[in-house]
Amino acid sequence: MISRIDLRGDTLPEGAALRDLLPRAEFDVEAALETVRPICEDVRHRGSAAVIEWGEKLDGVRISSVRVPAEALEQALEELDPAVRAALEESIRRARLVHREQRRTTHTTQVVPGGTVTEKWVPVERVGLYVPGGRSVYPSSVVMNVVPAQEAGVEGVAVASPPQKGFGGLPHPTILAACALLGVDEVYAAGGAQAVAMFAYGTEDCPPVNLVTGPGNIYVAAAKRLLKGRIGIDAEAGPTEIAILADATADPAHVAADLISQAEHDPMAAAVLVTDSEELAAATEAELGPQVAATKHIKDRIEPALAGRQSAIVLVSSIADGLKVVDAYGAEHLEIQTADAAAVADRVRNAGAIFVGPWSPVSLGDYCAGSNHVLPTGGCACHSSGLSVQSFLRGIHIVDYSRDALAEVTHHVVTLAEAEDLPAHGAALKARFGWKVPPQ
Repeated sequence: MISRIDLRGDTLPEGAALRDLLPRAEFDVEAALETVRPICEDVRHRGSAAVIEWGEKLDGVRISSVRVPAEALEQALEELDPAVRAALEESIRRARLVHREQRRTTHTTQVVPGGTVTEKWVPVERVGLYVPGGRSVYPSSVVMNVVPAQEAGVEGVAVASPPQKGFGGLPHPTILAACALLGVDEVYAAGGAQAVAMFAYGTEDCPPVNLVTGPGNIYVAAAKRLLKGRIGIDAEAGPTEIAILADATADPAHVAADLISQAEHDPMAAAVLVTDSEELAAATEAELGPQVAATKHIKDRIEPALAGRQSAIVLVSSIADGLKVVDAYGAEHLEIQTADAAAVADRVRNAGAIFVGPWSPVSLGDYCAGSNHVLPTGGCACHSSGLSVQSFLRGIHIVDYSRDALAEVTHHVVTLAEAEDLPAHGAALKARFGWKVPPQ
């Protein structure tokens, strides 16, 4: 059901050579660009009509309007299962606690007497938040996108999610209810590349945004790449992934369950166990069979995900080598199930989020840990962070120098300007002092 990669014995290679030995899904965003380009251009020129037509063609449902009416949001919240509502409210409460602490404050540095630089943090004016709606329903992604945007102080928050044939062309009612719970009343029945293009270019129904965030399929990722620059993006999210670094102290039933929990997302989802214990590897393999048989989405998601080239049990000689492997892999979600798990977790350099010990599974982070589950995939955790309040803020430097403070440094500015053969830069200062460099 799941393959093995044995890296024991030899000295592990470094950098790219080690990464090349590790399992990873193929996710060719570049190839998808040519598919999404005409969709985005069509939306650019024809607006909502193009969004509606591409939704009919790709999602199989014809809608009369892209904007979700307010009464549909209200009805979805009224009809929401009380238990689901309570769970969403708790997820929102915990997410707000964590993200509120991420707010940045204005800070002023006095560089010299009379010369200050202030860094102030300003939220982007308007954001478009994408919530997938394909194989599963993700009201949790509404929470994870909306909460940090709101805590950052973003004024304009719009959500897009694909139209659903079973719900009259509206997004899934649980997604609509989550929007209503969060006070978001600007919601669009739009999915895929056409939703990203709608946000980027604007239509008669949807004003353009400054930033688009949220996970999606390869066509959403390709549209983000195509339109990056016109809009800011959080990341080009690929298939979800879990890596578990575990030793002989780990419970194989827990390890198997956690691998399966990510595999049920998608047939391209990655499930990777890195361990120095042959016994744990064998016990986990033995657990996978009955646990998979007892769950749902077996043939269409879990079995192909576990059997795919992106999933494996990686055997290493030691936990120290295991740390090298998981750092090279840069997992979206990394669980540490070892003796002294907190100390081991502290040594990890590359991960989207780290889950410490047997009682902090990834599923907790997906819903109710308070952390954000919109995280870098495909090894991007080596250079990128997950979604946070910071994602929606811009730092702006405010420079305020007096005449004397400028005079004191003018000779340095003129020297550097002339060294770069940009004399007009220096002249801009000389003009303020009668075209003479003030004495030092």
